[in-house]
Amino acid sequence: MIDIDTLVRENIKNLKPYSSARDEFKGIKDNMVFLDANENPFSNGINRYPDPKQQAVKDNLALIKRVSTENILLGNGSDEVIDLVFRAFCEPNQDNAILLPPTYGMYKVSADINSVETVNVELDEEFQPRVDEILNVANEFTKLLFICSPNNPSGNSFSIERIESLLKNFSGLVIIDEAYIDFSDQSTWLNRLEDFPNLIVCQTFSKAYGMAGIRLGVCYASKRIIDILNKIKPPYNVNELTQQKALDCLEDYNIVELQVSELKKNREWLIQELETLTIIKKIYPTDANFLLVKVDDAKKRYNDLLNKGIVVRNRSNQAGCYNCLRFTVGTENENKKLIEVLKTL
Repeated sequence: MIDIDTLVRENIKNLKPYSSARDEFKGIKDNMVFLDANENPFSNGINRYPDPKQQAVKDNLALIKRVSTENILLGNGSDEVIDLVFRAFCEPNQDNAILLPPTYGMYKVSADINSVETVNVELDEEFQPRVDEILNVANEFTKLLFICSPNNPSGNSFSIERIESLLKNFSGLVIIDEAYIDFSDQSTWLNRLEDFPNLIVCQTFSKAYGMAGIRLGVCYASKRIIDILNKIKPPYNVNELTQQKALDCLEDYNIVELQVSELKKNREWLIQELETLTIIKKIYPTDANFLLVKVDDAKKRYNDLLNKGIVVRNRSNQAGCYNCLRFTVGTENENKKLIEVLKTL
């Protein structure tokens, strides 16, 4: 069992967090006169500071995800959550984090911003983590291991057995980024929070929820980890409009489920159609809302599609992804247009 307090930076342990006006008053809000936060008193729906704890959003999420609200932290996108983890647990110019390329690029960016060294252990040919190599490169200064599953840009889910082995044997925090978990048949690692005190699970409203524009990320972890991150987060990091839109989405959660089901059907149709095209050399297995596809000439095909008004992502510069394009699964009409254009190339 890992003692989380041994991983926390000393200055964070001793930090006294900022106490906002909305933190200090927690009573009934109806018919109260608020003269405590120097706000503009003329009501327009957003003249008051938002709830710094986002309690209503957390209450709804807790019911859907079947976790306690004390295990939830909300961020200004998952990128803020990632940054908070670096700032809380990694001593600049001393500690390091392990990344598994090809993977989401913000892990590296956030590490660089916080002056934290990154150690790369590339995924194997099947885009699975090399457990022994990961454990061998870890040292006394290795605080974090980032796992993106389903993985971006490859789209596949990682082996449950390999992730469990890492959770049991890695001496730092394991951050599992589940941005695309809603499109996968594999179970979320939220179900194992109580088994692993060093586990952090990140999810987002940007993918399945269809709310990339509100910038809302979610961190699930033990109460101790959440308490540490709450200590250093900005007091009003999630604005009122974002909280309102998130609540609207959660109250109509059946719409999310219907859209996910539709996207999974569209994904299967897209795979079947791509398999008939000669310029497609390989379609990698996917549990996400996108496909990583190896083509004959990625640069040429990217420009061909762009000239026809279709924007995809060229991932050729990523480890193990040479000559690969990434296609997001679109609407039925968008997918048909993609196939029609590809057939003309």
